[in-house]
Amino acid sequence: MSTPEIQYFEHDGLRLAYREQGEGDPVLLIHGFASSSLVNWVSPGWFQTLTEAGYRAIAIDDRGHGQSAKSHEPADYTPSLMAGDAVALLDHLGIGTAHVMGYSMGARIAAFMALEHPHRVHSLVFGGLGIGMVDGAGDWAPIHEALLADDPATITHPRGLMFRKFADQTKSDRLALAACVLTSKETLSEDAISRISQPTLVAVGTRDDIGGNPHDLAALLPRGRSLDIPERDHMLAVGDKIFKLAVLDFLSENPI
Repeated sequence: MSTPEIQYFEHDGLRLAYREQGEGDPVLLIHGFASSSLVNWVSPGWFQTLTEAGYRAIAIDDRGHGQSAKSHEPADYTPSLMAGDAVALLDHLGIGTAHVMGYSMGARIAAFMALEHPHRVHSLVFGGLGIGMVDGAGDWAPIHEALLADDPATITHPRGLMFRKFADQTKSDRLALAACVLTSKETLSEDAISRISQPTLVAVGTRDDIGGNPHDLAALLPRGRSLDIPERDHMLAVGDKIFKLAVLDFLSENPI
């Protein structure tokens, strides 16, 4: 399958990138921190999985990531602003409502989208983020410091080094990611989670030490269900076959 080409739209004074492919019910894909539509959704096979199943796959490059504009101002990276970008993409494409699937930071953005623009979200998949959406997903200050380090050899924090290597591997703008990493981690209260009324699948790898327990988050959701992605950590769970099959089943049970 060919890689869907990058296209662009304008929102909030930013030139934002996206990819789309296929026909059918739209599935809007929102990637995780330091990733992109290519790394998170195309390379692991999600575009192929969804389009072959009869869906229209649409993936945004979050502001500060991929081929989208890259601000170095932390205030530009709140989940609400990035949820607004996702809604603006639906507007650009003339789509009223869509299935919305986010991974890690993208799951948080999807949750804000569901709360602030509920009529645009038909169903939700939260990948790589469980109860960490409420409790916080660890200390991100070391990741911030690692992204700003002049020499990666000086980084001693394991998670900081992991994200620094990932950012370098994807040739990301480290200043943009450093601006994003702290602001984008805004948590949601249990009360807010309880107001997400759309059917929601929460899926986290059993070796994921970042996202938090998926069952605890699903229990707070009025229409939540949870999935353990067996033997997968935060980085590897996104492309897992069991995860893909569960998402296809979930989407088929909740047609638009």
